Amino acid sequence: MKSRDTIIRLKKFQVDEKRRKVAQIETMIAEFERMAAELDREIQVEQDRAGISDPGHFAYPTYARAAMGRRENLRRSAEELAEQLDQAQAALQESFEDLKKVELLDERDQMRERAVEDMREQTELDAIGALRSRSAVM
Repeated sequence: MKSRDTIIRLKKFQVDEKRRKVAQIETMIAEFERMAAELDREIQVEQDRAGISDPGHFAYPTYARAAMGRRENLRRSAEELAEQLDQAQAALQESFEDLKKVELLDERDQMRERAVEDMREQTELDAIGALRSRSAVM
């Protein structure tokens, strides 16, 4: 029984670890998207200030061009993280299913042990009842 408790604790730890990883990836994606949106605003401000919105124009602001590159890198990174998120969520689901299997086995064993204990108690009570009925007859 102790080993099963240890396995359950291990499985719960693994589920918690995978939940933390999923949350961490989600936070990183949100942060990258926020940073990309901020760069969008900065690019727009720079284009408005220069009066040029065509990146191919020779006088297009250098800062806006560099910010576009950073923004695209952030979006690419967010897409890669989204793939990692899918994998992490699948791993979390698998760990959760493993935990449930072990918990169900543990519950089944506990029910079996309770049934054996109940049967033993009933046998003892039957024996006591039989002794009392013999004493009453004599």
